[in-house]
Amino acid sequence: MNHRKSIFLALLLLAGFVSLSAGPDVQDIGLNIRYFDKRIYYLEDDPILVQITITNSSPSSYRFRLADDRAFSIDFDIRTMTNLTVDPADILIRRRSTSQQVFFRDIAVESGESFSFVEDLRNYAALRRSGSYVVQVRMYPELYRNTINTPVALNSNGVPLESNRLSLNIRPPALPGPGGVPLALDVETNANLVREKLPPDQVVNYILSARQKGQWEKFFLYLDLEAMLIRNAPRQRQWLAESEEGRRRMLARYRSELETEVTDGDIATIPMEFQIERTTYSAEEGTVSVLEKFKTGNYIERKRYTYYLRQKDDVWTIVDYTVLNLGTE
Repeated sequence: MNHRKSIFLALLLLAGFVSLSAGPDVQDIGLNIRYFDKRIYYLEDDPILVQITITNSSPSSYRFRLADDRAFSIDFDIRTMTNLTVDPADILIRRRSTSQQVFFRDIAVESGESFSFVEDLRNYAALRRSGSYVVQVRMYPELYRNTINTPVALNSNGVPLESNRLSLNIRPPALPGPGGVPLALDVETNANLVREKLPPDQVVNYILSARQKGQWEKFFLYLDLEAMLIRNAPRQRQWLAESEEGRRRMLARYRSELETEVTDGDIATIPMEFQIERTTYSAEEGTVSVLEKFKTGNYIERKRYTYYLRQKDDVWTIVDYTVLNLGTE
């Protein structure tokens, strides 16, 4: 083999190496966002959860760094309808301005696969006014970092990944309804949801049917979140030590954790079918026993739920529950 051929082959090998090491074309990597629990959002500090999904449509693996603190991997671009950028949240400024080591994991998304995680929009943007907004996410595969207040975080093609856009409507704080209970809105009809004077068995039927349909506002309508939160002794001690504002944040966080099944996941699990077996109640307290079935792989799990209810101002609400596993069928 002469010298000229050797150089030519070496160049071919080098070109192949560069092509392989460059990874997939960024156009084949999709960044998609959607609301994790689409509902009516109010001008309060209840979470606005957004699910972020990276999809690899290329024939090769896609690798990126994902920071333990997601603020160093993604950024939300939120604008008003007049194209004004919403200011970053105070907590985001503190997290990014504090001198700290950024811990991360190397993530590999194989061809045809997706990787998802959920973030609270309020941790990124100072949403201080009600109105309409447009939301977009940027992801930084090599992490977000500031250099003289200029973000430097680019993928192999020199630009961050950008997602689709979502419309966000934030309403003024919910007005109190009868008995001081805030009026929620039905996502489907936009009508006010008000607690009605239903008997205990109908209350349970209402929340289970709402859960089957993914109607979170209806699911929470007859749940006494405060009573359910302080069933746990550590949370009860924290509750008693908190201010009014702190308690409001605890309730918002607890609601969010129920939706994501971080805590008390049994009550938020969607039953494929249910049958109310027994209802007993006195003037102020009641219990409802329900046989519920859940699809798990090739099996159907059977569980007996017992819901405990309390009546106040002629309205029954759920304050506790227990679960008994009955095996599979």
